[in-house]
Amino acid sequence: MVIRNLRVSDVMTRNPVTISPDMDAIRCARTFIKKRVGSLILVEDKKIRGFLAEKDIIWALTKKPSKELRKIKAKDIASRKVKTVKPTVDLATALRIMKKTGYRRLPVVYKGNLVGMVTVKDILRVEPDLYANISDVMGIKEEAEKLKRHETMADKPESLRQGICEECGNYDWLYKVDNRVICESCMDEM
Repeated sequence: MVIRNLRVSDVMTRNPVTISPDMDAIRCARTFIKKRVGSLILVEDKKIRGFLAEKDIIWALTKKPSKELRKIKAKDIASRKVKTVKPTVDLATALRIMKKTGYRRLPVVYKGNLVGMVTVKDILRVEPDLYANISDVMGIKEEAEKLKRHETMADKPESLRQGICEECGNYDWLYKVDNRVICESCMDEM
């Protein structure tokens, strides 16, 4: 893997979107849309208190009744373990951290203060040749695994059909698992 001598500070997004840990889930969802970001950093007293990804909001929206969404706080659904990097870290090290943790985004902290966010997209923007190295770790292999499952299930037509998932209520390809008919997303969560 060849990466030019670039540091996280050379490619990071400065001034990432931050929110209060007490912001409700509806306002968080609106912030994602308004700011066009894939993650929000929970900050309180200038310290990172959590990391909220789109998938966290989607989970809350699909698993909780709509009446409760205003009661759900960002801190209730956010990841509290947040891996950070310093702005002086080189991109190869940042990429290794991303691979090790499975995170696609890392907050950048200098002297205890949040100064930016580095993402896989930021790194690929300056080093597109790294796509093959990043893709296997960052979820593209999940798609290959799903395709393999589809091919395997295609041999068993009774196991694969379209309809309403008994778990989440979405219309999708369904699988029979433990005497229930569920979609692939719900099957992945099991």
